[in-house]
Amino acid sequence: MRAHIGDQLVVESPATGATRRDGEIVGIHHEDGTPPYEVRWSDTNDVTLVFPGADAHVQHFEHRPEADPVRAERPVSDKPSRRPLDPGDIGRRAAHERRRQRLTRAEVADRAGMAASYLAYLEERPANPNLAALTGLAGALGTTVARLRGGGVDLPPGGGEAGHHPELRELGPEECRDRLSTHGVGRVAVATADGLAVLPVNYEVVDDGIAFRTAPGAAPAAAVGTDVAFEVDHVDDAMSQGWSVLALGPARAVTEPEAVRRLTERAHTKPWAGGDRPLWVLIEPQRVTGRRIDND
Repeated sequence: MRAHIGDQLVVESPATGATRRDGEIVGIHHEDGTPPYEVRWSDTNDVTLVFPGADAHVQHFEHRPEADPVRAERPVSDKPSRRPLDPGDIGRRAAHERRRQRLTRAEVADRAGMAASYLAYLEERPANPNLAALTGLAGALGTTVARLRGGGVDLPPGGGEAGHHPELRELGPEECRDRLSTHGVGRVAVATADGLAVLPVNYEVVDDGIAFRTAPGAAPAAAVGTDVAFEVDHVDDAMSQGWSVLALGPARAVTEPEAVRRLTERAHTKPWAGGDRPLWVLIEPQRVTGRRIDND
């Protein structure tokens, strides 16, 4: 008998052939896939070490039908993406959220009630976890099954209801700098031949400057030699709260070879838009302000 993490172990009654018990294999102790296995039983959700007998067999996850989606009524923001679900999407979203919260795999696995080895498998390989595993993982990360499956990726954030006791407050200079320094995706407002444009860009913070890459002649390149506005924000739909930071200042092209090399080496990611984008644009903020919405 050989199995992979995510397969199902089925134990049947030798007398009647009726299924007596089944569970998901969430841990394997031998590289060749032979027993024993750590199994999460569907009837109790407990994980136990199992040495399968003659009345047990393995159903490989590649042949199992995909778990039915949650049928409960959902808000519009959980509408599934039009893009087909890649089996690895769930793991990538879970890994991203875990790292964002600065949690270890062991911490999330313990909260979700699953083996750390199974969580590693979900994050690193295409997998089709059942609804029980998805529900536990979503709860451990403070999100929803729909979100892990990609619900709402085609919709803008902030579609939830306002909080009961919202409080809008100004962010201080240090708070603004802390939020800007996380890098990621921001929006730059530039004047183009077609009028004012607000464009998303992958950005980096280097010293006190905000840098992004683009292609000469592309719309974001119109920022060079002008005063621009740059904005970054975060929205927490579940808590109806969020923040935004606005930076104002002149932008210039980075042309010094050593400065270009330094920016390229320190970049956390490549532009999501792809293609050749050799032009680094540096915004030197002269004024930075921010606001935050909290709820009691």
